Amino acid sequence: MNVILFGATGMLGRGVLRECLRDDNVESVLVIGRTPLGVSHPKLRERVQADPSDLSAAEVDPAAYDACFFCLGVSSVGMKEEEYRRVTHDLTLAVARPLAAANPGLTFVFVSGEGTDSTERGRLMWARVKGKTENDLLELPFRAYMFRPGIVQPVRGVPSKSRINRTVYAITAPLIPLVRRFAPNLVITSEAFGRAMIAVATPGTRVPGHILRPADINRLGAAPTSQN
Repeated sequence: MNVILFGATGMLGRGVLRECLRDDNVESVLVIGRTPLGVSHPKLRERVQADPSDLSAAEVDPAAYDACFFCLGVSSVGMKEEEYRRVTHDLTLAVARPLAAANPGLTFVFVSGEGTDSTERGRLMWARVKGKTENDLLELPFRAYMFRPGIVQPVRGVPSKSRINRTVYAITAPLIPLVRRFAPNLVITSEAFGRAMIAVATPGTRVPGHILRPADINRLGAAPTSQN
């Protein structure tokens, strides 16, 4: 398959990119973002631009791609709802709408979050905005999947982009085995996360629904894949 990837400089995006480059079923990856990756690979093509949602500037032919993995996102901390909606909902739909219109057969995977509010009426601002984004994506005429990860453990040298997150991961790392023991489906590795994204875009995969929770992601991420 041919993949478009947004948010490849973040921890989750880097995990997805790593698995895409390793998986023999992925023929090519186009990364669109504001910051250079500093990575080279025969399967990888990179497009750096100020507005990552501008597909025409990125010279994207939607018909040439089988999947779009949208891992681009920001923390809502310190942001007003209008601003957070603009960089979460509006940016995502600016990418998704033209892709769906031009290629209804494409699989679009959006990184949401555990606790997202599908009613769009809850008290948590970020959860309402994520819920609105999910709902609008699910109405578009392509195969859309919403990933709602819980605790994501970076592995295989995949770092977090945020200094705060790196500090939190370093402090909480000794607790991860305990959490896995008593609540195994709360923890997802960045490796399993990337494999699960590839799995939902692979024809023939049995996907339990369009909104995938940690247990679903772990199950899909544990499935055998064709990797070198």
